Amino acid sequence: MTWTIPPRSDGPSGLALSRSGSGPAVVLIHGVGLRSESWARQIPALAEHYEVSAVDLPGHGDSAPFDVSPSLADYVDRIADVIAGKGGPAVVAGHSLGALIALEIAIRYPDLCAGVAALNAIFRRSKQASDAVRVRANTLPLDKISDPEPTLERWFSVDRNPDARQACRDWLLGADPAAYKAAYTVFAASDGPPDEALRGLSCPALFLTGSEEPNSTPAMSEAMAALVPQGQSTVIPGAAHMMPMTHPGSVNSALLEFAEICHGG
Repeated sequence: MTWTIPPRSDGPSGLALSRSGSGPAVVLIHGVGLRSESWARQIPALAEHYEVSAVDLPGHGDSAPFDVSPSLADYVDRIADVIAGKGGPAVVAGHSLGALIALEIAIRYPDLCAGVAALNAIFRRSKQASDAVRVRANTLPLDKISDPEPTLERWFSVDRNPDARQACRDWLLGADPAAYKAAYTVFAASDGPPDEALRGLSCPALFLTGSEEPNSTPAMSEAMAALVPQGQSTVIPGAAHMMPMTHPGSVNSALLEFAEICHGG
């Protein structure tokens, strides 16, 4: 398939985003090294009922990079500016690093969130996994993109989807090396929200991952959902890390059902 989305427009704080549909707001946030096109199979389904904004993270796609090394809070604040302009709370859905950002938006800006969906979100990595991502973050170069094949093999070792893999390969090879390193460093340093922050989350929260996901595991999603007062977890059979691209039907059904609950449909 061709991974295309509606043309981007300029949003606040140098962010680029695509807009589709009308109605209550849904905001989509992609992961490290990707772009808004990774939501290409969600946008049309969601836009039948909602105004969908798919954001390019700073330094990704058509968005301007940060001037200094960012923290997770810097990504959160940039995207919160987008939601604040919607005229009402949004369902905020994020994938991988985007899931960490979405959860932090819900925690720090509760008035902006009607609900939060965290897809393939990490939570309390094992020491081995934590050490591995931190070592990789420290060794990423600033001036060139590393060979994407190890990353693609992690993402598609189970979901052998040639179209999705090739699209991700193209996006990774076309990424800004410094922006990629900055985003991956933030991802590697995070271990998910504190337990107390999850217990205090006031909006509904969906934790969605794949049964074959080795890093953002079903156990992680279930543990987070158990802490959130209005939390729920869903595991998509046979899916792994890139399930928005490889299992769009199941992901779309889950997001549509959740958005309907959050927006009072």
